[in-house]
Amino acid sequence: MEIETDRLLIRPWVENDLATFAEFNADPEVRRYYYPALLSRAQSDEVVAECMRHLNEHGFAFLATVRKEDSALIGGTGLSWTNDVPGDPAIEIGWILGRAYWRQGYARETGLAWFAQARSLGINEVIGYTSATNLPSRAQMEALGMTRDPAEDFADPTVPANNPLSPHVLYRLKGIT
Repeated sequence: MEIETDRLLIRPWVENDLATFAEFNADPEVRRYYYPALLSRAQSDEVVAECMRHLNEHGFAFLATVRKEDSALIGGTGLSWTNDVPGDPAIEIGWILGRAYWRQGYARETGLAWFAQARSLGINEVIGYTSATNLPSRAQMEALGMTRDPAEDFADPTVPANNPLSPHVLYRLKGIT
């Protein structure tokens, strides 16, 4: 599976992506709103392996995102099934970009591309969720047309209850198809 935008190529992960992605996952600023905060190289590699398993099982996943002009890995973006939100399992959109690639419109560009992919797959609704303190991602979800109902906010079950990253907000984009 590959998705192409004007500036980016979204594709399955390859061995050459692993070191760079691990660097992103070891950057405290990149991982500021994630739990656990930092990932070791082995943990980062396992995230990629899980993404590839998800791709093989479902036909979509969180994939490597590469800038076409110079083939630089800018991060990972994608869709995946999640059971970490209240209610039924849902398909979530997500992104994690290296700090050098922030504020250049890449998250929006990939978000729109992934919504188009969801539409082509017959997916009617995509959710996004993040820690309540992650104002940049919240703003991005809103800019992509996703909406939030505060009644759906929740404590992330993967984060200890006393951790400031536990309170999460949930956004939805319905009627994609």
